[in-house]
Amino acid sequence: MTAPALPRTPPGAPVRLHLSESPYGPSPHALAAAHRAVDDTGTYPDPARAAPGQAVAELLGVRPDQVAVANGSDELVLLTALCLGDRQRLGITTAGTFPGYRICLENVGRGCREVPMDGVDALADAFDGAGVAYVCNPHNPTGGALDRAAFDLLVERATATGTPLVVDEAYLDFAPPGTPQVLDYLGTGAPVLALRTFSKAHGLAGLRIGYAVGRADLVGRLREVQGSMPFSVNRAAQAAAVAALADHGHLERVRRGNALARERFRAELAVRGRGALPSVTNFLAVPVPDSARAERLLEHDHGILVRDAGRFGLDGYLRISVGGATDLERLLDALDIVAPVTAPVTDRVTAPLTDPGLGPTPPTRATAQEHP
Repeated sequence: MTAPALPRTPPGAPVRLHLSESPYGPSPHALAAAHRAVDDTGTYPDPARAAPGQAVAELLGVRPDQVAVANGSDELVLLTALCLGDRQRLGITTAGTFPGYRICLENVGRGCREVPMDGVDALADAFDGAGVAYVCNPHNPTGGALDRAAFDLLVERATATGTPLVVDEAYLDFAPPGTPQVLDYLGTGAPVLALRTFSKAHGLAGLRIGYAVGRADLVGRLREVQGSMPFSVNRAAQAAAVAALADHGHLERVRRGNALARERFRAELAVRGRGALPSVTNFLAVPVPDSARAERLLEHDHGILVRDAGRFGLDGYLRISVGGATDLERLLDALDIVAPVTAPVTDRVTAPLTDPGLGPTPPTRATAQEHP
């Protein structure tokens, strides 16, 4: 089974390796469905988002009242911050992760406590007294994933304290079978909710659509608050999402293609004396001496966009999307110029993390929302 053909980067356009976009693009069926939906642009989209919600429910084997469809997972982060759990208590998340959780919690007036992490024990302890908890799994920006014992502990603490656990699963489609996920725990009655997106493996980033799946009462609260913005998911996005979910072959080709390309990228890094953190996603976190400078020079001098993970609180790493082979070769050549390898780095990037996915405790804090 081969991956879909990779589109070429237009001449003169920057190489986009900074937003974890799929180089394979959307399913042709999803693209055709979106085009057909545009013909009805003069009418409002379905405010109930019924068709994609039903398609998600059928695919995952859950009830429709356990699914809420929204304008990407960004809207879902905001909705969860607005309405889940005890609003008089701080929300919690880990340090060194996607800053949108903290930004949304602070902007709605709840506040956020970022828990420094070497493992999940500190985060689990923080559930007592928290209003809501956020975890990114697989993790952004390191690329790792929680093991079963760590996930079990978080769900147990959510159940014991009643604190809703919101798990951002934006990159789950790339992870290997058996990776712990919220769906595994829905039958326990635990207050858990997963946030997922069509922007990554499905290649629909430009249409902005995602969904939450979880305990029905939590999903119900999201839907209630969505009433203030009833048409946030446009007609083309809803149609494309339904078609994308039905095209199992495209998604499988993307998964396989990404896994092979990720390991080829890792091997090419090694040939040049570089390492990367373990990853189950469509990006690698690559260490460099000065990640902010490297990001800037790659863009300004070489026309290559990557993400300085210091924006997330993980200084000294570049998060680099697994793009096409030509783009990655260009990136590797440019990286040798802007951040030449001068000392072995294997001890820094191969040391096991206490809980893969939460990553090392970062020295700094992100200051701007950069999703994902």
